[in-house]
Amino acid sequence: MPATIRDVARASGVHISTVSRTFSAPHLVNAATRSRVQACAEQLGYRPNRAARALITGRTFNIGLIVADIANPFFPPLIKAAESQARRHDHHIFVADTNEDPLVEEDLVRALAKQVDGVLLCGPRLSDRLIEQLSREVPLVVVNRRIAGLPAVVMDVAQGARLALDHLAGLGHRRIALVTGPRGSWTSQEIRRAARSAARSGRFELVVIGPNQPTDDGGRAVAEQVQRAGVTAVLAYNDLMAVGLMDGLDALGLRVPGDVSVAGIDDIALSRLTRPRLTTVATPTAAAGRAAVDMLLARATELVALPTELIVRDSTGPATPPGPEA
Repeated sequence: MPATIRDVARASGVHISTVSRTFSAPHLVNAATRSRVQACAEQLGYRPNRAARALITGRTFNIGLIVADIANPFFPPLIKAAESQARRHDHHIFVADTNEDPLVEEDLVRALAKQVDGVLLCGPRLSDRLIEQLSREVPLVVVNRRIAGLPAVVMDVAQGARLALDHLAGLGHRRIALVTGPRGSWTSQEIRRAARSAARSGRFELVVIGPNQPTDDGGRAVAEQVQRAGVTAVLAYNDLMAVGLMDGLDALGLRVPGDVSVAGIDDIALSRLTRPRLTTVATPTAAAGRAAVDMLLARATELVALPTELIVRDSTGPATPPGPEA
């Protein structure tokens, strides 16, 4: 027979109401008492009735997590870390996918609003104005988007783009393509802004190709544009596009990195498995998932910026010197 709240109260030597507060409002219970009650509950296998807790506290103990494309390998580490962090706080995660569609994204936020205590919006495609409006209907934390007045966790992709471009310029590349992501992507805008700023140094000429779908097919589709642009190096919006681009360049008879160096952003698992292995900017997706959960539960209002790191592998190399003129 499952343990009851009375069993936990008896075992820990406290009143039933103290056990109830331990799980519904732990901040109201003395730390030593709370630890004793939780230890007894764990030993007895007691699990509080979530429906009853919701009636008492007005909270669901659920969190919505909405991502732009669940098939993109960038998101699973973030989702997994967010779920783990939520469980540590006795919350559960509902995951939903927008398929890069802002209309679907808006519908999902509104649908989840009455079922969760808050929503994590990851890589949103909605306008700032609409996100601000939705934040008045349900608490929001935005991941990889800066919106004045809203709590956010961002990965410093601008810093990462600068590191990647500095690496390529240091290899002697003087004409570099930036293959951008989807229209409306804050991340793509940040990368593009950083790339244009880096190009003003005069070390290289920047060619912008995009917007594009942030998939391997999207990368493959721009291979001919990259070839026509006469560049010797490319920075892609994400690793999926970079991998697709390398495949497209191979189909055109171009060698990576012999003819064209390619770098991506994200450091997904696939980037370590391609041949050549992909040079990329590592983004702290798991840390972002944990931080977003903590911010939502704490009702924090600040901006958390997480650093990125350049990982140099085999897909980038020295620029090929121009051949002798005919």
